[in-house]
Amino acid sequence: MPFEIIEKSQIVPTIHNMIISAPRIARKARAGQFIILRIDDAGERIPLTIADFDREKGTITIIFQEMGKTTAQLSKMNAGESLLDFVGPLGNPSEIEPIGTVVCVGGGVGVAPVYPIARAHKEVGNKVISIIGSRSADLLLWEKKMRDASDELYITTDDGTKGHHGFVTDVLKELLEGSESISLVVAIGPPIMMRTVAGVTHPFGVKTVVSLNSIMVDGTGMCGSCRVLVGGETKFACVDGPEFDAHEVDFTLLMNRLQMYQDEEQLAMEHYKKCEREGCQC
Repeated sequence: MPFEIIEKSQIVPTIHNMIISAPRIARKARAGQFIILRIDDAGERIPLTIADFDREKGTITIIFQEMGKTTAQLSKMNAGESLLDFVGPLGNPSEIEPIGTVVCVGGGVGVAPVYPIARAHKEVGNKVISIIGSRSADLLLWEKKMRDASDELYITTDDGTKGHHGFVTDVLKELLEGSESISLVVAIGPPIMMRTVAGVTHPFGVKTVVSLNSIMVDGTGMCGSCRVLVGGETKFACVDGPEFDAHEVDFTLLMNRLQMYQDEEQLAMEHYKKCEREGCQC
């Protein structure tokens, strides 16, 4: 059964918000999980984190950035159109329990998937301090939503156009050096950011969790493309995760594996652009 796009909008350049009608998934969705979608019967399957869900309306919100052929094609779709496949919720949900103070760190598009986690922690009574960052103010995602889901919100931009002039890890280090006891840090964003967060929190002995959705391909554990080394053991991000102890993730291996399909992705994008120019069927 096709899954209708209820709403589609552009948040910032190249980053889009899409609300999908998927009542059965919305009933079961929990913070930290993801879906797999396919646009049509000729399309690839791609994993995207559940950025929000509404059980009453039966909808799932996804946020995606135009990176390759499928996300570029997805960005051209509008409300009223439908996706062929929309499967989920997949992956293990975030562990949410009353533990004290939780710091949620979102970098770039990672702000969207960290939002439901921050909200869930606040709902169980934890104090939530959120740090969100982007390259510049015009690329910042979901500031109001994150403020509503947090007790305190800090903003950073690489160029200083809003909030702290610098990186999310600058603010995180100041919080860790402060008087407040922090029980958990959750970080989602580019791998280099998550690795840096892990490096900042490690000397303080604060439990740190990262989400490794970006390495997935199949999303079911069948293809093996999302193999990651965690604590010296091979794990599959899609079925064992997507969240892992940041202090045990081999980020060097992770980032190398993320480069595996660059040539194929470039060829697919070139073919898609050629089809658009010539008006052929992709």
